[in-house]
Order: sequence, then structure tokens, then C-alpha cells
Amino acid sequence: MKIHDDHFYHGAALIQIAEHKQFTAINALNLRGEKHRNAYLINDRIGVFLKYCVKPNRSYKEYTFTFSLDHLRSLEQIRSKVGVLFLVLVCVKGREICCLTYQEFSTFVEMRRAYKGEEENQYVLKITIPKGKSIRAYVDAPGQKKTILGDPIVVARNRFPNVLFE
Repeated sequence: MKIHDDHFYHGAALIQIAEHKQFTAINALNLRGEKHRNAYLINDRIGVFLKYCVKPNRSYKEYTFTFSLDHLRSLEQIRSKVGVLFLVLVCVKGREICCLTYQEFSTFVEMRRAYKGEEENQYVLKITIPKGKSIRAYVDAPGQKKTILGDPIVVARNRFPNVLFE
């Protein structure tokens, strides 16, 4: 079987989940009759949706995670199948994992929709890893670079994988 980049980068997160003392099982999640490449079911009730970004952009030192409308539909389908859903965002060069609840992520999408007044074709979530500080997750105001919309979510570096099992 051919090894893809996502096998490496998703594997970094999946191993940490599997090593947790409350972990019992992992299965690929099926959507529309097929195994979803980025979604897994942990302990029969916890959904995780994984994405990775290899390195931050040069200008702003932000890891960017793009979510298409198809991603949003998949997330909603996953959420309806599981007890709780998390987005697990692997920041490869920073060697950190930012884990957000589906509700936290949805808040960003809703802020963008409300600000713009319409649905967008894609939503870009940005992550920064300030040295010696917690991770920051946010979205920019539509059409305005480096203008954060709302307050960033501050994510403790040790939040993952414990938050999955709380």
C-alpha cells in the first residue's frame, strides 16, 4: 500500500490518542457509504476529524487550515453520528496539535457568515504557536488580512489528547 503524507501526519495524532489510558478502540468513520479519509471514531462515541499543515506561512507565521463546503457537510454528518466531535489540527513544523471542539470551530464559521452576510465557498482557520505561550486559533475578517474576527481561542498545548476523553 502506498504511504501518503496524511498517513504520517495523522498518525502523529492517532498515536497520541491510542497511548491515552482511556483509549479502547479506533475505527474509520463511514460517510455516504465510504470510509472518510480524515475522520475516525474513538471509543465508539468520540469523532475526530484530522487535518494537517506542514509549515506556517512566511509572512504571518500562521498555519492555515482550509475547510471547503464539502468539509463542512462532512463535519455536520459526522457530528450527527457521534456523541462528540473534535477537529484535530496537526501543525507539523511546530510539532504541536491544536484540538478544537466542533462547537468552537462552528463559532468561527458563523462569525464569518454573519460578518460577510452570506455563505463563502471556503473558510480558513488560522493557528499560531507563540513561543512559550498557548496556541491561538482564529479567523480573519473577510477581505482583511491580519484583522482577526472576534477573539482568538486560546488552546493549551497539553489539551490534546486529554480533552477527547473528558
